[in-house]
Amino acid sequence: MSPSALETEEHKALRAAVSAFGKSYGRDYLTTVTQEGRYPDELWSEAAKLGYLGVNLPEEYGGGGGGIAELSIVLEELGAAGCPLLMLIVSPAICGTVIARFGTEQQKQEWLPALANGTRTMAFGITEPDAGSNSHRITTTARRDGADYLLTGRKVFVSGVDIADATLIVGRTADARTGTLKPCLFIVPRDAPGFERRPIDMEIQSAEKQFELTLDDVRLPADALVGDEDAGLLQLFAGLNPERIMTAAFAIGMGRHAVAKAVEYARDRTVWKTPIGAHQAIAHPLAQAHIDLELARLMMQKAAFLYDSGDDMAAGEAANMAKYAAGEACVKAVDQAVHTLGGNGLTREFGLGSLITAARVSRIAPVSREMILNYVSHQTLGLPKSY
Repeated sequence: MSPSALETEEHKALRAAVSAFGKSYGRDYLTTVTQEGRYPDELWSEAAKLGYLGVNLPEEYGGGGGGIAELSIVLEELGAAGCPLLMLIVSPAICGTVIARFGTEQQKQEWLPALANGTRTMAFGITEPDAGSNSHRITTTARRDGADYLLTGRKVFVSGVDIADATLIVGRTADARTGTLKPCLFIVPRDAPGFERRPIDMEIQSAEKQFELTLDDVRLPADALVGDEDAGLLQLFAGLNPERIMTAAFAIGMGRHAVAKAVEYARDRTVWKTPIGAHQAIAHPLAQAHIDLELARLMMQKAAFLYDSGDDMAAGEAANMAKYAAGEACVKAVDQAVHTLGGNGLTREFGLGSLITAARVSRIAPVSREMILNYVSHQTLGLPKSY
């Protein structure tokens, strides 16, 4: 695929198939699941059977042989249908990608087929209470104890750890030559002694819950380490770039869903002589929202193309820009959709009110828009740092 061919015929077919599949579940399904306090197991299992969960993973390990470009299409179309799966970002995109690129053969055999067919999931823990956006302040450390590692620290805002079979934890080990700490990645089984979780009481309603983790001298065998201790930063960003691209897909899908609801309403709702969608005060903001979402998708496609082509440096810049553009477009699209429906936009019947809070997540996680602006100003424009 060249950058000029934005989507191949295979991509278009995948988009159409996932769109139809997502609509068979829809927003009402996900809302019901969330209200009942359970996980969308039916949607996850059927998506796995259709090959959507592992579309980015290598064929030799049961995946579809595609890349983040394909997986982002899956998430975007599920979002546009009103039933996005947050764990698609975490399990196959972050954890699956890291293991596929840097894992041992044993780790690949153990995890990739199961992640692809949906029988196992993996969470991802990087954020810490005292580190925030400053990953250099991560204090979760791994120290050698004979042939094992002892992992100690805390993590917050870890999605879906209650349903995950293991969590990929970002920690730090001491460089034997310099004594400085360097990032590393460990697979921590959910039942490991010393590994505890506590739910975070979130205002936002989601099927996937958020947790704080405590790791108290969690003993891990040497083969729990993913990749090389000396290449931890490279391995970390191999997961963070897909995370940003997939978050963009999540936001674009949500925005498209909101705009589609608003357009349907504006086309039919008649207060005076014509449908309200005929009035420019209604039509133009929705047109702008659509344009912004399309522009964000272009950057997301560029980022996915660069990442899947192996250009990690360029992909990092594009992934950050895509995440920023998609987050802004999503928030504006949801806001305009709710405004278009007026009071109806806040009713359960139309299902848009809950998206107001959900849309804000795309501005905050996995990295704030301000930190992305910092990245672009420093890395792209060459401006000096203030920190």
